Formats: sequence, structure tokens, C-alpha cells
Amino acid sequence: MLPWSVRTAPDLLDEIRGLITAHVRPDLQTPIDGLLLSKVETAPSDHSLTEPLLVVMAQGGKRLLLGDQVYEYQAGQILLVTATLPVTGHYIDTSAQTPSLGMGLVLRPAAIAPLMLEVPAGRWSRTTAGPPAIATGDAGPDLLDAAARMLRLLDHPEDAPILAPMIERELLWRLLTGPHGGVIRQIGLADSGLSHVNGAIRWIRDNYAEPMRISDLARLAGMSPSAFHRHFRAITAMSPLQFQKRIRLQEARSLLAARPGDVAGVGHLVGYDSPSQFNREYRRLFGAPPGQDSARLRADTVPHDIRHLP
Repeated sequence: MLPWSVRTAPDLLDEIRGLITAHVRPDLQTPIDGLLLSKVETAPSDHSLTEPLLVVMAQGGKRLLLGDQVYEYQAGQILLVTATLPVTGHYIDTSAQTPSLGMGLVLRPAAIAPLMLEVPAGRWSRTTAGPPAIATGDAGPDLLDAAARMLRLLDHPEDAPILAPMIERELLWRLLTGPHGGVIRQIGLADSGLSHVNGAIRWIRDNYAEPMRISDLARLAGMSPSAFHRHFRAITAMSPLQFQKRIRLQEARSLLAARPGDVAGVGHLVGYDSPSQFNREYRRLFGAPPGQDSARLRADTVPHDIRHLP
């Protein structure tokens, strides 16, 4: 192994790939709290609800669609997600011979907020509506080095309780002081536009089948309806109504796996009073009507119960 002072990004990526391959599990989980690993050998489109997360891609790549925005990240790059978001993803440069390999770290406000006090004042620019909730970019050798050391702890579980929080702190520091510092800062600020909008996002996620009033969500966020709508769209690339619809349809798709013959019942459960509207909007998102899509998923040889990083 090369000395740390001369290790390059390709050297670090080689090590990260080996460690992910050695320790990955179908459920993404690892013994280190907040550390997730993913290995994907096929390239189907997937629709998921993602949480705030740092993803380091070690091999392969992925293209994400959020509203009308497209984000792509490949080996040696990172993805940052700062809110709960319904996204559509498609793996690229991925096969059984060269699977996509990724490491994820849950982004926790309680871990980010104390570090922000140490960053020099004036480091970030302020924006009217806040930065979008997804960003991509190059990882850089310093961040990759910290990621490799975090993964090495999986081979030394007795060290993990002490060292993992220290390395998590370093990874967060690299993000805060890097090009995406303003994005990460929004997670740690209690009074940021993101934190206020996140309360509304959580309400929609937990009550997606209920009628929704923009004025009530704006009140929950502590904003005027016009300011709330502007912040929400800037962060999620969707209007609140589009966001609710996407969550309803993704939940319907999951329910249809267990209740394939009850299309109307599932549509009603997720908040649709009109079966024709449910069928029309479902087909628009997933490319086939509900019954046909659920049959296709059941017949597909690709397992859809294996979780993926966004």
C-alpha cells in the first residue's frame, strides 16, 4: 500500500471498491450507524424516496431525475441530497462484470450544526430561495481518503465506536469547506429555508393521501404562501402538488406489489377518488397502467426488493 502522502484518487478508489465489495449487503446497512453500501449489477430505472445523504460513487454511475432537473454522477464523484425527495434513477456504465459500487453516509443536522461554528464567517453566499436539494461534483483526494478510512473500520469493528464519529466529522468538514458548503450548511441551520420547507416535506410524506392546502403548508413553514411556493420549488424542483402526486404514485407502486388485483383500491388508498385519473397519472410516470406495470414487475427477473443508493 502506498504511503498516505502520495496516494492518488485512483489508488483510493481502488481501495474503496474492494472494501465495498467485501462488505456490501442487500439491505445497504453496515455495522456502522449511518454508513450504507450499494452494489448494483443491472441498470433498471428505479423510483424511490431518498433521505439526506452523501453518496461517493466508486464504480459505475447513475443519472437522477428530480422534477425536470437531471443530475449525473460517476466514479470519483459525489451526490449530495439534503431533503426527502421522490427521485427517478437509472444506473449507467453498469453490468455484472463492472457493477456500480457506492458508499452512502446519512447527513444528520445534529452532526453538521456544531461544525458550522468552526467555519470562517462569510464563507457562503446567501440566496433568496436556498440552493436546490441535490448537488453533484468531484470527490477529491481528501474526501476519498476519509471515505476509505471509514470503510476500513468495517475490518476493525472494535475501533469503529471511537473512530467512526471522528471520520464522519472529517467527511462533513470536507463538505462544509468545499464547493458545496452552502448546500450542506442548509441542513445544519435551524432557520434556513431548507429546514422550514423540510417540515412541509415531512407532512406531505406522512399524509400523502390527505387533501393538501398550500396555505396550511406555508403556515407550517412559517412563510407566506408565495414565499413558501418559491422556496419549495427551488429546493425540490417541483410544486407542492407535483411533489405530493409523485409520492402518492410511488407508494401506489409499492402497494400494488402486494395487491396486484386491486388497482382501484390502491388508488383510493393513496388519495385518488377518480380511478381514471389514477390510471392516467400512473401511466404517465411509470410508462404503463397500474395493472400492466405491476404484472411486469412481478414477471421481471431483476429483484426489485433490493435497496439502492439514490
